[in-house]
Amino acid sequence: MAVPGWERAARLLLCAAGLVLSVYAFHVETSKERDAAYQAMCDISAAVSCSRVFTSRWGRGFGLVAGFLGPHSVFNQPNSIFGIAFYILQILLGLSNSGLAAISLLGSSVVSIAGSLYLAYILFFVLYDFCVVCVSTYILNFALLFLNYKRFGYLNQTWEVCMTKAKRQ
Repeated sequence: MAVPGWERAARLLLCAAGLVLSVYAFHVETSKERDAAYQAMCDISAAVSCSRVFTSRWGRGFGLVAGFLGPHSVFNQPNSIFGIAFYILQILLGLSNSGLAAISLLGSSVVSIAGSLYLAYILFFVLYDFCVVCVSTYILNFALLFLNYKRFGYLNQTWEVCMTKAKRQ
């Protein structure tokens, strides 16, 4: 499968931005847990506060893991840890030209969109907050979904060309 150069560059740019935001989110959460007086740059007002969001019950394990596996489960990690893992996975799978990698990229993007929509709902309708870092990652996740959909399209085009050549022989 031939992947255009712009696709790889766009993936690296989007994932690098996602990694920076996720590492910053992790920093804010751990700093706020150590020092309740910590003021993050993204805490603009009472209604625009990322540290309030990151330290809420939905900031760890998507607010779901603690209920199912307990608050001390190894899976009850800050959401930023899942973000870091997701963006690293996107970079690594993006280096491969295989069809399985393209399917995995698209599948993991769909899961990230489901998580983004869930967390956006929590952000706006449960916490009544606006988190600049969170919304930025949601936008990045939608951009990665589009990119992964395009890659999947390249895979289908290549497969169709191969099938056409095989039929001619």
